[in-house]
Amino acid sequence: MANEIFFDTSGLFSIVVNDDDKHETASDIVRRVIKNGNRLVATDYIINETATLLKAWEHAQAISNLFDGVMSSRTCRIDWMDPEHFDSTKAFFLKHHDHEWSFTDCFSFIVMRSAGILDALTKDAHFKEAGFNPLLL
Repeated sequence: MANEIFFDTSGLFSIVVNDDDKHETASDIVRRVIKNGNRLVATDYIINETATLLKAWEHAQAISNLFDGVMSSRTCRIDWMDPEHFDSTKAFFLKHHDHEWSFTDCFSFIVMRSAGILDALTKDAHFKEAGFNPLLL
């Protein structure tokens, strides 16, 4: 759906961590998405990565807010890894072995392509390389 924006790990991190260099920009984008009645899309892998990153970078106090905010939001839709997604992601990952894309990146690309999403709230240049529009670069 064209009115959806994908939440990548770096974008979700930027929202949750107030002193992140892209916090204000990411927050403005999310406010516009909500105001316009659009949706944010993430995967369980993105939530996993973000929680792990928060813990590793000593922002553990923000993990509860991450889980509570994403899981209770009517604005955010979560796509979950299941056997079909895993098979598609594995095939995509193996096909594109010449790129430095992570398995999580590939799952994100599969979800975005199947939903027709072009914009990603991310600082990750891999999204641009894969043909998407990274909103935080």
